Amino acid sequence: GVRFFQRSVVMTTNGTPRKRHVLILDDDIALAWPLKETLERRGYVATIVPEGTLALKFVSEHTLDAVVCDLHVARLEADLLHATVGRSNPALAERFIFIANGGDSPFEKLADSAELLVLHKPVEVDRLVGEVIRVAEQV
Repeated sequence: GVRFFQRSVVMTTNGTPRKRHVLILDDDIALAWPLKETLERRGYVATIVPEGTLALKFVSEHTLDAVVCDLHVARLEADLLHATVGRSNPALAERFIFIANGGDSPFEKLADSAELLVLHKPVEVDRLVGEVIRVAEQV
């Protein structure tokens, strides 16, 4: 238990501790909610945002350690969101985890070729949590 909480805290630039924060950008509550609950049990802050334009605003206003992003997110294409974040926060853009439905979308092919992390549904929550923790702790 304690080991998880120690890893879920990071020091800010002014030396105060803060919990690691993960944005879950997905309108699939069956995946998003268990992920949020599991991360919070491990000491993280996890926020679910169901659509892209709200996510873009959220990213600009909060310090985040990782983003879980459905490739088929509503109101803003995942590739546009990723590119926009990449311009303003390149380090965070490297800590995206994309969830794909297994289709043949052009961005899915691009993500695979660009060595971005893409997991395909159905994805086990435990596997997703493991990837989120690994990515978030690169900070």
